[in-house]
Amino acid sequence: MRDQFTYRAFLRQLPSHDSDEQSLLCYCLSESEMTTIGRDPRCQIVLDTQQYGEVSRWHAEVRPTNLVPAETCYPRWWICDLNSVNGTYINGERLRGCRILQAGDRIILSQSGPEFLFEYQSEPLNFTPPHSSPVVPVGAIAATARPNQTPPRPESITFSQLFPILSTGQDLYQKAYLLPGAITVGFVVLMFISVGHPIAFNCFLATYLAIAAYYVVYQLCGKHKPWWVILGIALATVLILRSPLLSFFTLIFRQILPGQVLPTNSSDNLALLLMRIFLGAGLMEELIKALPVLTVYLVGRRLRSPWREWIGVWEPLDGILLGTASAVGFTLLETLGQYVPEAIQNVTVQSGQGAGELAGLQLLIPRILGLLAGHVAYSGYLGYFIGLSVLKPGKRWVTLGIGYLSAAGLHTLWNAAGLFSVVLLTLVGIVSYAFLAAAILKARALSPTRSQNFATHFFSEK
Repeated sequence: MRDQFTYRAFLRQLPSHDSDEQSLLCYCLSESEMTTIGRDPRCQIVLDTQQYGEVSRWHAEVRPTNLVPAETCYPRWWICDLNSVNGTYINGERLRGCRILQAGDRIILSQSGPEFLFEYQSEPLNFTPPHSSPVVPVGAIAATARPNQTPPRPESITFSQLFPILSTGQDLYQKAYLLPGAITVGFVVLMFISVGHPIAFNCFLATYLAIAAYYVVYQLCGKHKPWWVILGIALATVLILRSPLLSFFTLIFRQILPGQVLPTNSSDNLALLLMRIFLGAGLMEELIKALPVLTVYLVGRRLRSPWREWIGVWEPLDGILLGTASAVGFTLLETLGQYVPEAIQNVTVQSGQGAGELAGLQLLIPRILGLLAGHVAYSGYLGYFIGLSVLKPGKRWVTLGIGYLSAAGLHTLWNAAGLFSVVLLTLVGIVSYAFLAAAILKARALSPTRSQNFATHFFSEK
């Protein structure tokens, strides 16, 4: 049989709801080279970016095995997922790594993306497909973004090309960062209006920078959380700091326990200094920021779906998102309510009102920009352990204890490093952010909803 016939393998793209079935083509698979599928123009099968935005740039790959089993008499091909964001599905089952394709397998790129049918066709060895045949070699369409359409003439210009805003649809909101851009414009207008009013200007600037820092964490986590839950956590932390609870925590950690915050020129040795910072700043402040997260967890357990998923803490990603939101509220109040006013007052007494306002602004910017290496890093790291204790409750208290002490330890190192060396402070900040980033990556890997999560790739997308 092999001396009279040869076998060709194909990927036949199945029609979607809005496509013309007669115009779909088959993609011939090579027996010696790999066939890559994705949105990148360098792929052998190129998919349109606007139509298939959920498909990764390098999504999947079909590889020949160079093995011809005796029972089949035709070669085989592997299909491998290239660490795509939304996954590859074979007959409804998510592909993990690689597997051998069988005739009739249905391949879907992401849960709602393009669908292909893998099939064989036997041909005589001297067979050449006629020009009218729907079978098209991969190389012939490698540069075509949408193989079911005839590319327009180079000199033609369509109406959608002249007015692109009329044809982008939901992509403008989902892929072009329309909302972050609109928020930026809004805050710019508010800052223009508040020029000459230092307090209002500082509040708008600090809030915008804090939102930008939190947005980085949100994108890295890749899990949707309602904005009103995030805002509520931040406001809850502010209310705790404005309530009598703060006096209670201060009594426990800074009066009963030896966590008094002493002047930098005190005679404490290094061990005693670290102990005071650990108790009075690390343990106390991390517990205050964790209270709203723990409260939301307890409330979420009593709610019904979907409210319990929206509000509660069910996995490490939830804990990170809510813990970092709490840190944003804590930092904004601490910066605008304590550090900036003190800087303005101290410099004003010596050099005048203008110099005092400038000093306050100069302090505000690095404090808010440093969120990712400061309070957000510590609270996000503790939030990871809170979510982990929910996801894996077998050793809940051990998990919470390790997370609480680790977050307080990072907080202590940051405060202490600032008293000794700028270089040491920089290193501690980088380490703190690395701890947060590592927790986010691990949380994404552990997430029960990993297949629905989005994520950001800063260097390359596969």
